[in-house]
Amino acid sequence: MEGFEGRTVGWALCGSHHTVALVLPAMRQLRSAGAQVVPILSETLLSTSTRHGTPAEWWAAVTAAAGREPLTTIPDVEPFGPERTLDVLLVAPCTGSSLARLANAITDSAPLMAAKAQLRNGRPVVLGVSTNDALGLNAANLARLLVTRHVYFVPFGQDSPEGKPASLVSHWDLCLPAAQAALGGRQLQPLLRAW
Repeated sequence: MEGFEGRTVGWALCGSHHTVALVLPAMRQLRSAGAQVVPILSETLLSTSTRHGTPAEWWAAVTAAAGREPLTTIPDVEPFGPERTLDVLLVAPCTGSSLARLANAITDSAPLMAAKAQLRNGRPVVLGVSTNDALGLNAANLARLLVTRHVYFVPFGQDSPEGKPASLVSHWDLCLPAAQAALGGRQLQPLLRAW
């Protein structure tokens, strides 16, 4: 993939445990394209074991994919603002909880502080949503972020319209094209895609 040589790309992962393994190939691809990847893990990934993996397993997998250990605290990522560290930040997977917090300027985790720091500098933040309530209670937050300057999305669709009609999930294979478009100030289109 072109356009990432020499770039510093932040990649924040929130607690959509069943999705984490699906974004790791794109993280590895970024490194192969010459980017420096800065991984950021949410507290949920660091503290919750599920049938999809344990905190130790996620730590090892993300470290291997990114080529460096993740940042995990607000003080770790706060310098991104004044130092203008990142060219682009991917938040993928971005849970409904993180989506709501970002839309309402709540900065209570490392991924959200990284996003705040990035937006402070007018630099792109790319959200890869994975939430069961994007078309439910979280629809207002999604709408707010869709019109927020410097916020872009990995194209998404309803992953289970019959079983979970309010759910939206991004197409993980489009993380890098979405980030590349965001670096050029564009939203990758079409935004809405069938699953």
